[in-house]
Amino acid sequence: MTAFVGVEGVSKWVAEKGAEKVIGELTDYLADDYVRWEEFDKKPRVASHSEVGVIELMPAADSKLYGFKYVNGHPANPARGFQTVTAFGALAEVHNGYPILIAEMTLLTALRTAATSALAARTLARKDSKKLGMIGSGCQSPFQALAMRSALGINDLSVWDVDAKAMETFAAHAKSLGFNVRIATSAADAVDGVDVVTTCTADKALATVLHDCDIAKGMHLNAIGGDCPGKTELETSILHRPESQVFVEFEPQTRIEGEIQHCSPDFPVTELWTVLAGQAEGRRDSEAITIFDSVGFGIEDFTVLRYIHEKMADSAYMEEIDIIADPENPKDLYSLIAAQG
Repeated sequence: MTAFVGVEGVSKWVAEKGAEKVIGELTDYLADDYVRWEEFDKKPRVASHSEVGVIELMPAADSKLYGFKYVNGHPANPARGFQTVTAFGALAEVHNGYPILIAEMTLLTALRTAATSALAARTLARKDSKKLGMIGSGCQSPFQALAMRSALGINDLSVWDVDAKAMETFAAHAKSLGFNVRIATSAADAVDGVDVVTTCTADKALATVLHDCDIAKGMHLNAIGGDCPGKTELETSILHRPESQVFVEFEPQTRIEGEIQHCSPDFPVTELWTVLAGQAEGRRDSEAITIFDSVGFGIEDFTVLRYIHEKMADSAYMEEIDIIADPENPKDLYSLIAAQG
């Protein structure tokens, strides 16, 4: 039998455990997998693009486990009553190829994206960071706020979105979670005087959400919205400032999809895992502008599936499903049909 956890199970389990605690634990799981990055079979996501969005498969494997995620990204979906992003995933044992877990991954993607931002921030941001500026207040925003509090203890934040209703919804969630929230008048206003910036917009366009003049020395930026070809959020000159250091997940993928997609092939970047493994320098000094150009990578999905499989195993929210045709004689598949006669 294969374990299964659906949306209701994940929702109840996270609510019971506490979303901030889950993000904190998942951040540690990610750190463990990032340190052993070289052990993984790594591939860029397989993407099928259309005029209205993208559908992707994101695989990753080590010597024991294989995982993948199916995920879409359709920016216009909310106007039609659909989610921008939905996902599901699977985890299998390498030795026989049998799936051991099938899981919803819309919520899990939000959690793993937040945990990845938390990992980057606690590795690269100034340790005295106190304020967060958020550009984009969609579905991901409460998770990102909790991630920064989990990683850095940040409780004060400002937010800007072109959708006033989305800002109000986020502010209500954030205040209920104990944050001090300021609704900004513009993107520039949202990042004025903050230490950490998260950009998370959904528009599939070459946007300039933040300009060079908006970014102060010493900031850390989690740029997580620019995640496919033709989609960016930052003015390119921010990346080229003398103070700027750019960090990525998997360089071959980020060169195609991230903020650096318009930079020259020799534009210097550092893969985050090398910092965590002690192979590369992180933040140079207090005036450095550290930029995590995050596009999402399959190892992060592998990690959240591994985390859920281990942590939810004894919960009431995980069930077993009959998904593998496994006859007593491995060479007699027809016997399963014959037995029904």
